[in-house]
Amino acid sequence: MIGDPVSDETDRAGDQESEPSRSPLDMLDVLAAQDVEITADLRHVEIYTPAGLLTMLWHGPIDAENMVLMGGGALGGLLGPAGATYHRLGVSLAEQGIGSMRISYRRPNDLPACVLDMGVAADLSSRSGARNFVTVGHSFGGAVAIQAAQALGAHTKGVVTLATQSAGCENGDRLATAGTPVLHLHGDNDSILPHAASEMVQMLTGGELVILPGADHRFSGAEEELATRLGEWIPARFEPASP
Repeated sequence: MIGDPVSDETDRAGDQESEPSRSPLDMLDVLAAQDVEITADLRHVEIYTPAGLLTMLWHGPIDAENMVLMGGGALGGLLGPAGATYHRLGVSLAEQGIGSMRISYRRPNDLPACVLDMGVAADLSSRSGARNFVTVGHSFGGAVAIQAAQALGAHTKGVVTLATQSAGCENGDRLATAGTPVLHLHGDNDSILPHAASEMVQMLTGGELVILPGADHRFSGAEEELATRLGEWIPARFEPASP
């Protein structure tokens, strides 16, 4: 786990130090885990737990210091919107030496569980060298990305929401207070979640809001623009800050 965990348990005995809190991976109570190298730049990871199967596709160098965590919507999934944007982004980032993990939740639409799943991805990659993170989420996953980014604290270098919902983003002002860069993208033809949802969240988190003309909830028709914006914005978050 990144950093030194701080226990929220009080020392009832009064003469013993409180035990450190468990890492996200430990909190899953893992029953079994396995992974396989599909290509030199892609691994398939499965973690079996009493609450379901957590699946991750891990792109890029296994010891990458910079890592992107990508979560789907309320129905889960690994490909993301706009014609498998997450897969294409993972391949592109790997070519730049940036790692990424596509996360298939154990219990889609269960916000606390899904935030923990993204935390597990961060925990797992941090054990191999990851130190800097950008979180990405589509629809329901926007709330997952925001809450996971808050939990990662100073290790978060940026957050991207794609047609986000506003529910679960109420504490997004913490990102604004921390000065965390945030990019919100939303289509103006979204019949599932109107772009007003992203406008509300942007008021809390700060950052940049881009409304894509004609794009629906899945960003149909805006695939190339979405890929270009993410392909430019995310790597820039990992660049050293100017003096």
